[in-house]
Amino acid sequence: MATVDKQKKEAERFQVKTKMQSYLGAIFLMAITAIGPGFLMQTTIFTQKTGANFGFVIMACVIIDIVVQINVWRIIVASGKRGQEIGNMVLPGLGYFISILIVLGGLCFNIGNIAGASLGLNVLFGIPTQIAAVICGAIALSIFCFERVGEIMDKFVSTFGIIRILLAVFVAVAALPPVGEAVIKTVMPDQIDIVALITLVGGSVGGYITFSGGHRLLDSGVSGIKFISQATRSAVSGILITGVMRIVLFLGALGVITHGYYIDPGNPAASVFQAAAGDIGYKLFGIVIWSAGTTSVIGCAYTSVSFLKSFSSKIDEYYSKIIIGFIIFSTLVFVIVGQPVKVLVVVGTINGFILPLSLASILVGAYNKKIIGEYRHPVWMTVAGFLVVVVMGWMSIRTFITQFLM
Repeated sequence: MATVDKQKKEAERFQVKTKMQSYLGAIFLMAITAIGPGFLMQTTIFTQKTGANFGFVIMACVIIDIVVQINVWRIIVASGKRGQEIGNMVLPGLGYFISILIVLGGLCFNIGNIAGASLGLNVLFGIPTQIAAVICGAIALSIFCFERVGEIMDKFVSTFGIIRILLAVFVAVAALPPVGEAVIKTVMPDQIDIVALITLVGGSVGGYITFSGGHRLLDSGVSGIKFISQATRSAVSGILITGVMRIVLFLGALGVITHGYYIDPGNPAASVFQAAAGDIGYKLFGIVIWSAGTTSVIGCAYTSVSFLKSFSSKIDEYYSKIIIGFIIFSTLVFVIVGQPVKVLVVVGTINGFILPLSLASILVGAYNKKIIGEYRHPVWMTVAGFLVVVVMGWMSIRTFITQFLM
């Protein structure tokens, strides 16, 4: 009897440990893949453009991100259905349309991720970016050659995510930023850059990133109303991690710019690290952007391909192989096209266009009993979610008009 009780307790402990690993895996998959190469470049470029006022944009971005993710994660976990499945149940064919947009956006994003990872190897070892891109692509796709893909992916993403946050903190401290001015402008900015805001939101929760954590939880067996509170805490934790990293990078860039150092337009983020900590800082940048690019390639490919599952049951059977093909295609496109910095900034804006439509479909699905069963989604979350849909939709249209039609 004692042996049976002991085995039962061990099984319960193992189940709790497994669930905890699932939550951590989802948190870091969403947060760390959001902190990709584009994240580094966007933060530097917009800090250079708007100065301390960029603090307000970061604060607004974090608030919008939290609203988006708590809505999406809660509804996905409660329903036990992927984003595209919910979309199809809201309106036949809508999920397929959103899937196509996300997969195409994911391809664009992954080209940028490969670009960033290749820049990292170029900085560290002087390897030409085209050759470095092939190496980075091979490292990323090797993760999906193992049998326990989920566990290995979670450990790889979380380990390198923590490393680059610590390195970024070191550089921010070394840059001696004007923290007081940054705090004041965050609350009372002189100007608000709408293009910066939509790019940041698109780069942190737009496109595939919106669903990365929620889909990871489903793949780990976390679904049902009883897991709602944990899903909410996980979503908020993931956004806070991205927010901390964004603030650290912003302060580092602001310190460098305030002290009058030159920012190289060809590689602005590298300039910040080098100005703050010399040659050591430049090498640290190589580590940061390589890990950012590689982990983002993994997360982007994993989540983007998960949207193809609704097209055919065969996708599940060849899931890892399709992900590998996704990574190879992204790598080849970058090798042919090049222009890494330009690609890294543009892809965030592209993902910002996808967010209003995908979030709206999830929110509507929250009030369809065939989708969510007995779960009742809080009204305030719905209102806040639709407010984000309206604001992001308006800003996306305005950005498109100003950037491409004028």
